[in-house]
Amino acid sequence: MRAADGRDQEIEALLDTGFNGSLTLPPAVIATLGLLWRTRGLVILANGTEDQCDIYAATVLWDGRPRNILVEATDTDPLIGMALLYGYDVRMQVVEGGSIIIQALP
Repeated sequence: MRAADGRDQEIEALLDTGFNGSLTLPPAVIATLGLLWRTRGLVILANGTEDQCDIYAATVLWDGRPRNILVEATDTDPLIGMALLYGYDVRMQVVEGGSIIIQALP
């Protein structure tokens, strides 16, 4: 992630194939990074309930290049969603401690 002041901050996130956005971050992390608020949005949680969340603009370093995305503020571990993975091949070992390989499609 690139903070508002230009410094880069590494963030560990979980891959969530049920999340169709780009990235979620806790509000405290968003505040630390100084991300710019954009809007509030409706989200549908895994249990089917609807909720509102704040949405922020951010720049991530993805595959070695800066990429502008929207970040949803949630009180959970950071999550990578399918919008960030669009255009990539994702392979995962579905076992405890299994690896995940993400490669750009040709």
